[in-house]
Amino acid sequence: MAKDYYKILGVSQDASSDEIKKAFRKKARECHPDVNKSHDAEERFKELGQAYEVLMDDEKRSMYDRYGEDGLKNAGYDFEGPFDFGFGDLSEILSSFFGAGMGPGGRRRDVNAPVRGSDLRLDFEIDFEEAIFGAEKEVEIFHLETCNVCNGKGAEPGSSPVTCSTCGGAGQVQHSTQTILGSFTQVTTCPHCQGSGQMIKNPCKNCSGQGRKNVSKIINVRIPKGVDNNTKLRVNSEGDAGKNGGPSGDLYIILYIKPHSIFRRDGFNIYTEEEISFTQAALGAQIEVATVDGKKPLKITAGIQNNTVLTIRNAGVPFINNPNKRGDQYIKINVVTPANLSDEEKKLFQRLAQIQSEKKDKDSILDKIKGALS
Repeated sequence: MAKDYYKILGVSQDASSDEIKKAFRKKARECHPDVNKSHDAEERFKELGQAYEVLMDDEKRSMYDRYGEDGLKNAGYDFEGPFDFGFGDLSEILSSFFGAGMGPGGRRRDVNAPVRGSDLRLDFEIDFEEAIFGAEKEVEIFHLETCNVCNGKGAEPGSSPVTCSTCGGAGQVQHSTQTILGSFTQVTTCPHCQGSGQMIKNPCKNCSGQGRKNVSKIINVRIPKGVDNNTKLRVNSEGDAGKNGGPSGDLYIILYIKPHSIFRRDGFNIYTEEEISFTQAALGAQIEVATVDGKKPLKITAGIQNNTVLTIRNAGVPFINNPNKRGDQYIKINVVTPANLSDEEKKLFQRLAQIQSEKKDKDSILDKIKGALS
């Protein structure tokens, strides 16, 4: 079952770092196994450390907010938490966490281990017809690529990182403090090499010593038939390049479809409107209507009423998982009342009105006769 790190810490999803720290302090005092004797105290405390570690790291938090624990796993992050290998004294834990160290109850992170690059999102707009029939599109993206000068090492070619003089290559430094309970040693990440144990004296000029560089790139993307708004396309390995030789992340393209002047889409069906004349409605006709496949004939039956909806089967949107199957097109018929009649047209309509009135009177007399005879 997926863990809700915000719920574990008792904070909202927009909580600040200070709010997360405050919540951790409070929960740590309540849940530490030395204080809480419930059978699941250790497991709950591990989850607490896990939640704190993820939400206090901007990259991990962003990945968790978008894709949950699976996103962290796929990105290669270690998110087991600082207490996976045991606990220290509560005071040591709090001192270690908020004194910028791991403490004796934690473990050192291997900052030189390969790390998967971040996944990226790109919002991309396509035409209505491209969503219906698919398309091949050229897309410009911006992402981090491994520096081709230093091959991701961050140092100028011909030079190498040197051992950090502050930590002697350990990546950590120790600070001892005397308390009334005895000597307490706090282990913290080296502030000069950030835990790598090495320093780059001659940074690569091409990437400023980062090992990666932001570049633009044109890629070809296939848009499948039948995609809709917010369809997500995954392009493998086109996210940011990894660190320390880690794999690249993926690119997620979110599709948005431009509105069409004639067609309106709802799921796999397409809706349009068509105007016909009073004469066509009364006498019937065969007209041509616009579809995404081009003009198609549509039969208007005599006496059709305004707002009647007619259907053209299989003229809608292809099913994205079964392109051979399509939705339908629904055409709403709007009967247009004639205006600005000529004298001749007026006479014809007046004659029509007279005929209909006489017919109505005749039908009324027949109904009365039938009623009398029954």
